[in-house]
Amino acid sequence: MGFRFGFQLEQLGEPGGATLAQALTEVVDQANGDVVLIVDEVQQAITTEEGHHMLLALKAARDAINPRPGTRGHFLFLGTGSHRALVGELTARRNQAFAGATSLPYPVLDLEYVRHVLQRLRAEDGKLLPSEAIACGAFQTLGHRPEEFLRALGQLQASSSSGLEPDQLLPVIAATLRGTAADLELQKVEQLGGLATAIFDRVALEVGPAKGLFSAEAAAAYGEAIGREVRVEEIQPVVNELLADNVLMRLGHGLYGVSDPFVQEIWRERRR
Repeated sequence: MGFRFGFQLEQLGEPGGATLAQALTEVVDQANGDVVLIVDEVQQAITTEEGHHMLLALKAARDAINPRPGTRGHFLFLGTGSHRALVGELTARRNQAFAGATSLPYPVLDLEYVRHVLQRLRAEDGKLLPSEAIACGAFQTLGHRPEEFLRALGQLQASSSSGLEPDQLLPVIAATLRGTAADLELQKVEQLGGLATAIFDRVALEVGPAKGLFSAEAAAAYGEAIGREVRVEEIQPVVNELLADNVLMRLGHGLYGVSDPFVQEIWRERRR
């Protein structure tokens, strides 16, 4: 379906141009029905000022379209994300655009997905396949991530000459891939030095958003961790580098979290 707008799309959001609310209103009216916008990994929007403004603009569009008497359709915004706690924050905190909106836990892929993959592979001759129970355990080890699960099964096929049974080999492959996936991110922290590691540790071990990263108390704790005095003014540049590398994300004024919950989980396991 094509849409004809009464304004230049290049000027959308620019001074003197149409607002996002006006554009989406035209889309709804021309479609003569509901318009649904789905944004994946929506929690990333609050890591930048531009992203936060985008959410505010989408909220303004929803409020401009949906309450209209006799509206031809509605504008529905669905945000999904892998970091459940942070997605929940988008609807729970008053300073967020969609505070008070409905937040539902998104079910992860489970046994049915694993069964489907195994059935598909059985149709191919010469495939080494694990039992369903072992495959499910490996999928859980890999954080219910399809890409990592398929990679593990691919490595299982490549290891056919090892002499080990698939049920013996797949758990080892899954555990190795799980650690490797996290190591790629954690290497970014280590390369930034001891202070970055101490800051990341403070954020990763926190239950919920971490705060007080720049306090005198935090500086003293960092200094104890790395064996030297840490000045408060040293902290901000390092936090900025962690943000730039997408290891940490800003959740609000003075609030920070780990960008990938999978990495945070593994860090906590290694700290036990």
